Amino acid sequence: MSRNVRNLTIILFVMMLFIISGCSAGGDVQAQIVEQYLQALVDQDGARVSSLSCKDWESSAIMEMDSFQAVEASLVDLACVSGETVDDMTLVVCQGKIVATYNEEQQELDLSLRSYQTIKDGAEWRVCGYR
Repeated sequence: MSRNVRNLTIILFVMMLFIISGCSAGGDVQAQIVEQYLQALVDQDGARVSSLSCKDWESSAIMEMDSFQAVEASLVDLACVSGETVDDMTLVVCQGKIVATYNEEQQELDLSLRSYQTIKDGAEWRVCGYR
C-alpha cells in the first residue's frame, strides 16, 4: 500500500469516528436532562435540582425534592424519551418508577403518569414542570 493511500485511509477513518461520535453525543438531550433531574431529586441534591430547573419551576422542584427527605428513594428502570414539541417546550415521557422506603415500607411512584416539560434556557435545556 502506498504512503498516500495509507494516509488517505487514516484520514477517512478519523473522519468517520468524528461523524459517528457526533451523532451519538447529541442524543435525546431533553430526555437526558429529565433523567438527571429525577436522579438529583432522589439524591436530594438541591444544587443540581436547581441547576436543572427553569427559574419559574425552581421553587416547586425544591419542594418536590424536600418531600423525599424522610425516605430512602431510588430510581428503578428509568428510561425517558422526548415527545411532542409545542412552541419552545418539549414534553418528555418516562418509564420506570421512584421507590421510596420509609420504616421498611415501600411506595412506588409510577413515572409514566407525568409528562415533563422542558424548555431551552439560553444554551441549556431545563425541566420546567410537568403535566
